[in-house]
Order: sequence, then C-alpha cells, then structure tokens
Amino acid sequence: MTDVRACPVFPVSDLARALAHYAALGFRTSTHDGTYGFAAWRGLELHLAVVPVPDPADSVVAAFLHVADADEVAAAWAGSWPAPARTVAPVDTDYGIREGAHVDPDGNLLRFGSPLPSSG
Repeated sequence: MTDVRACPVFPVSDLARALAHYAALGFRTSTHDGTYGFAAWRGLELHLAVVPVPDPADSVVAAFLHVADADEVAAAWAGSWPAPARTVAPVDTDYGIREGAHVDPDGNLLRFGSPLPSSG
C-alpha cells in the first residue's frame, strides 16, 4: 500500500464543547456517537475522543500543520477563547518556518507553519 493518511486523535472532556470550538475555527464537524467526533479542515481530519477529565496542563498531544500562510491561519483562528484555549501569533524561526499555534480547551496543541520567503 502506498497511500497513507494520518488522523491525530485528540482527547477531549466534553465532545459538544470540542465540536463547537473546532466549528468556530472553520472546521466541518460530525459525530459518531456521544463519545467520538470528527473535525475536518483543508484536508486535515482530527478525531476527538472523550476521555475521563483530561487535565489541559498535562496534555502532550500535538499536531503540526504545513500551511501556505501562517499569518492567514492565525488571523482566521484569532478570537476570545476560554482558557486554556488560545491562538499564538506566528513568529519567524531559525529553521526557516513562520510558525504559530492554537491550543484548544482541552490543551491539545495545533502548531502551524509556512516556509519563510527565501532571502535570495
């Protein structure tokens, strides 16, 4: 098999809240049942699984998204989110990526980045 597709599974404490959060970011959302849901955006598919009360401070779940324009994504995802949810503005890195991040209400991290223009 040559085609492989990965879908990160993010633990969430409240599926309805998680689905509403990702819908507000522009994801298409759906549910399998009351304990499992899906959020899709620009070819990315996240799976959202209810787990017993995850502590956002202890979350080690993350995914990196390669995007065409990190600033565009940050602007689209900026908003007034209840803590710990937040969007972090992109910065230029020393490894050639302009990188930002979004943390959801359960502490799951979506890092996103686009290549820096070449200095030619």
